[in-house]
Amino acid sequence: MNIIEHVWVTMATATKTPPGADPKQLERTGTVREIGSQAVWSLSSCKPGFGVDQLRDDNLETYWQSDGSQPHLVNIQFRRKTTVKMLCIYADYKSDESYTPSKISVRVGNNFHNLQEIRQLEMVEPSGWIHIPLLDLVNNPIRTFMIQIAVLANHQNGRDTHMRQIKVYTPVEESSIGKFPRCTTVDFMMYRTIR
Repeated sequence: MNIIEHVWVTMATATKTPPGADPKQLERTGTVREIGSQAVWSLSSCKPGFGVDQLRDDNLETYWQSDGSQPHLVNIQFRRKTTVKMLCIYADYKSDESYTPSKISVRVGNNFHNLQEIRQLEMVEPSGWIHIPLLDLVNNPIRTFMIQIAVLANHQNGRDTHMRQIKVYTPVEESSIGKFPRCTTVDFMMYRTIR
């Protein structure tokens, strides 16, 4: 991982962390595609009924709840080296209070043995989608086999954590046979690929 160095992004300010746009709006632009379904997901711990299925079910009312000591880990492993542009995490301080992450580390690598931290975020009472760009030193999306999200601390010194959703995005490649207009309406997006 010679292109990746420590890049610190601090989102903490005296005020609350502002929410980002709903990732579904990003998908509708046709510039990114969600690839979380292509990965194998694992967790450092979870309460029964509050695991990966709840983290990936597109329901903001459900959540993963850890059940152990910090750091709490979400591991996302791809079968091949994959281009990743951004992570989106949904957090809700109003509902989760002391279970809400306040400090997160994002690490990438080929496997568990060579992970390197590329982002660290401090969040203040987040309520909504948090967008985490995963870019190298020249602002290109990273290529990796594995992403690990580590919850290092919670609000109010909470022990266990809640994460409601995590989305993983790759950039959409331009067509090699020419430029086509982007399909941005729901009706057009149903027919944007050849099956």
